[in-house]
Amino acid sequence: MKKILIDTNIVIDLLAKRENFYNEAAELFSLSDKKEIKLTISSLTFASTNYILSKQKSAKEAREILRKFKVLVEILNLDDKIIELALSDEEFFDFEDGLQYYSAIENGVEIILTRNKKDFKNSKIPVLTAKEYLAAE
Repeated sequence: MKKILIDTNIVIDLLAKRENFYNEAAELFSLSDKKEIKLTISSLTFASTNYILSKQKSAKEAREILRKFKVLVEILNLDDKIIELALSDEEFFDFEDGLQYYSAIENGVEIILTRNKKDFKNSKIPVLTAKEYLAAE
């Protein structure tokens, strides 16, 4: 079973139901549900998801969505080593991308899925869009 990190933007696309990305994100979660792949996110992505939901939903609704979402993904913790690696690496578009990347490295992730591949341009892990990954399957 492939271990795949989904970038924050894919999670946001799914939650926002953005038409052009929603179907691909939904298909990824369907594959995960069938145990064909293991989807992972960084704990930072999980926190960002909470923030976005809190702007759109009541606190109770946001927590319920997060509870359901947590069942679908493995949440990768960020420790001091990952934070230091992300702080020292200026190759990433921003600190969040560095955190996600090093979280993936430290947790044996095989593929990073993102909407914006240039955010991970120097990745040692294959970086694909959801559309590219699904087409290859």
